[in-house]
Amino acid sequence: MLRREARLRKEYLYRKAEQERAQKDAIQGRVVQEAVTLNRAIPSELQQEGVSYARTMLFDNGLLDVTDEIDSEYSTFGVKPPKVLITTSRDPSSRLQQFAKEIRLMFPNGQRINRGGHVIEDLVKVSRTSGVTDLVVLHEHRGVPDGLIVSHFPHGPTAYFSLHNVVLRHEVEEASNHKMSEAYPHLIFSNLNSKLGKRVQKILTSLFPEPKADSARVLSFVNENDFISFRHHVFKCNAKEDHEAEITEVGPRFELRLYQIKLGTLDVMDADVEWAYKPYMNTSRKKLNL
Repeated sequence: MLRREARLRKEYLYRKAEQERAQKDAIQGRVVQEAVTLNRAIPSELQQEGVSYARTMLFDNGLLDVTDEIDSEYSTFGVKPPKVLITTSRDPSSRLQQFAKEIRLMFPNGQRINRGGHVIEDLVKVSRTSGVTDLVVLHEHRGVPDGLIVSHFPHGPTAYFSLHNVVLRHEVEEASNHKMSEAYPHLIFSNLNSKLGKRVQKILTSLFPEPKADSARVLSFVNENDFISFRHHVFKCNAKEDHEAEITEVGPRFELRLYQIKLGTLDVMDADVEWAYKPYMNTSRKKLNL
């Protein structure tokens, strides 16, 4: 079984690499095509390949339009609802346990298990055999939740987030009088416009099933300065006023900050790093928004 999983992962990574190469060629081909059409000089880094791109254009312009077809990461999204497994680091504090329960209630098809003495390999094995699509692991530092990992199956990716300003449900004043709804929620994403931002949005979107039109539950992920603020609201329409609705925050509340994406599941130690935060990025423009 382990050999089969390793082989399938290698085959997937090979297809993914071939797709990325084809996409790179397509982008460079469009640059050459535009230069030829507008009678401009071909960029120096593409001049050696300009002739081959020009020949390609003469025979089939369709070859320059490469789409993301070989993407089995989220091929079942929208076909069947995701199944999310939530757990914590070992020996969790009471606050982290409570936070894990509230995170579990965020996901309509979520399940929570106690970490106990299980190692990462055991968690991944259980996830695969039980049809789990995503594994969410919560971490803490001195009783304060400070990390969230999302690992997608069967081949990844695995996204690592730091957690900030965590507020539990009982700490949100409005939430005390409202029961946590488990309806399929509507999702709102804001300011995730870059390629990396769209990648993060896809990772987060895949954790939730498609909502029904009449769902009165909304989860929002709003990016500001590369910190993604999460808020959870329910709303109730006013029968007397068609255009008015009573909106209530029901918690929990926290901020996410991405610091790494790996092309593999949580148990693969040598997985390629797709993106990683580096200290010098503080002075550069923001990564999740254009």
